[in-house]
Amino acid sequence: MANQGAKKRRDENKKHMLKLLRIIIACNAIYVTVRMLIFNSTFTWLHWIGLIVTSACYFLPYKQLAKMAMPAYSDDGELIDGGYDMSIGGVCGYLHDVIYITSFVQLTSIYSGKFWYIYLVIPAFGLYQIFGLGKQFLSGSEREAEEDDKTRKKREKMERKASRFKGRR
Repeated sequence: MANQGAKKRRDENKKHMLKLLRIIIACNAIYVTVRMLIFNSTFTWLHWIGLIVTSACYFLPYKQLAKMAMPAYSDDGELIDGGYDMSIGGVCGYLHDVIYITSFVQLTSIYSGKFWYIYLVIPAFGLYQIFGLGKQFLSGSEREAEEDDKTRKKREKMERKASRFKGRR
């Protein structure tokens, strides 16, 4: 019964990574089949570059997720940790988003090359996050003063309540 949570997470991560791998393989197979074999007369060197870019955009996040999902074992082979919980957001969520956006772009680019512009969402979101972080650092001193005022007012209110309570005794 020991480490049931770790075993469960290890199994969930294994299933999840297999699902992601199936999505990647299916998207690549559809793209190669339709774009290279059926529409081979319109297949140019730009499509080769697109296939290389999408392959890299699949490979790098998938490898990082695989490292995160890797379970940890002790020296005697006992399971210590089941790996990172893939359902939690943060970096793990962003890596999933890159894989899903890549699969969407790859499949829709079969229809039109204009769908490649959707890839601009990824760096735009990164800039948005960096701008928000920078804005938070720049306005940090104002927030500290604001929080200090709130804390001071709360403390004064608590002191007044305490003095009223002492006066009743």
